Parts: sequence; structure tokens; C-alpha cells
Amino acid sequence: MAELSFFVGVIGNIISLLMFLSPAGTFRRIIRNKSTEEFESFPYVCTWLNSSLWTYYGIIKPGAYLVATINSFGVVVQSFFLGVFLIYAPSVMKAKTGILVGILDIGMLTAAIVVSELVLEGEKRIEALGFVCAGLNIMMYASPLSIMKTVIKSKSVEYMPFMLSLFFFFNGGIWTFYAFLVHDWFLAVPNGMGLLLGLTQLLLYAIYRNARKPLLPLNTSIITSQQQQLDSQTQPLISSSHPQPQS
Repeated sequence: MAELSFFVGVIGNIISLLMFLSPAGTFRRIIRNKSTEEFESFPYVCTWLNSSLWTYYGIIKPGAYLVATINSFGVVVQSFFLGVFLIYAPSVMKAKTGILVGILDIGMLTAAIVVSELVLEGEKRIEALGFVCAGLNIMMYASPLSIMKTVIKSKSVEYMPFMLSLFFFFNGGIWTFYAFLVHDWFLAVPNGMGLLLGLTQLLLYAIYRNARKPLLPLNTSIITSQQQQLDSQTQPLISSSHPQPQS
């Protein structure tokens, strides 16, 4: 069982790595146009915080090195994305992004670490941080709902990329399976939701992929926001509950 969970975890890491890199096209566009256009920094600020919290979770939980490694990679990737955003964003957006980074990425992360280190110990510390990480991921998993609503309303999957939906489904599925193998419910609940949402997106794609495109173009600011929601939903949820020598 330990060997199977490790094998599944490695596959999950590979899928998660690809999903962390999925917003790269957005940032190639930003660099090419030398402008952030109507893109918002908030999804990437939240993903940086999420990755950082899961990295800390992987560090303090025995045997959870798979958590720390892939999510630390996510921190590096999101740091690059935020750096690019700050370079090409207008001054007002730069100030807004700086405030968000200060409050969420620095303030909340520091508060979580300080409170967990000074107030909580052992399993209580791990459980409290697990609840925080899972709760944040559940909120992030709500983002695809507006994209799916747009697909149904427009009867077009133009703004819901198939490969991203497919990887979203695989990511949720592999980590849900892994969660049951290692009995980690902090992992199972949000990834189970991700699996169901990914499956729903694939079903919508099958229904509307041959439908006629809408005669009237959709609002570009809405499309930009929804593409970022697709980017933000790629945050992988990774955890482990078995000792490192057995994983």
C-alpha cells in the first residue's frame, strides 16, 4: 500500500507541476504586449499564499515531503508570475498588488506560522493548518462556476480550454485517490470537489463543443477575469499522512 501511494503521489506531482505552469500563456501575452491589460493580480497572490501554506504544512508534517517539494515549486512559479505582473502593470495596479502581497502573502503567512509555532503543538498544529489550507482551496475551487455558467449561457466552450479542464479532472482524481490511500481527509474533501467540477467541465465540453458560436461577442473584461479564474483553479492540493520511509 505504501508503494502504491508513493507511485500515485509521484504521478500527482507530475500533473500538478504541469498545472502550475498552465498560466504561462497568459504571461507570455503580458510580456509580448508589455501590458497586463485587464488582468488582475489577485488570483496569483492567492495562489502564492496557498502554495506557501501547503509548503509549510509539508514541512511540519512527518513524511509529507511530497507536499513541500511540489508546492515550493509552486511558490517559485507564482513569484515569477507576480514579478512579471509588477513589471508591466500600471502604477495603480502595482500599488494594489503590493498591498495585497503585504496583507495576504506576508501578513497572513507570517501570522499562520507564528500562531502555529507559539500557540499550537504536534497534531493540533498540523490539523489547524490543514483546515486553513483545505478551506482556502475550497474557496479557490468555487471559481470555475462562473466559467461554466458562461459556457451554458453562450452555448460555446471557446472560453473553457479543453486541456486545462482535462488536467483539472486528472489532478482532482489522482489526489482524491491518493487521499483515500493515505487516509488524509484534508486532501480528500477539496480534491473530491475538484474532481467533480473537472468532470462537469468535461461533460459541458462534450455537450457544447459543436454548438454554434454566439453571434454577439462577450464582454472582454469578463473573459479576462474568467481566464484568470481558470488559471487560479490549477492550484494542486497535495498532502501525505504516512511516514517518509514508507512513502
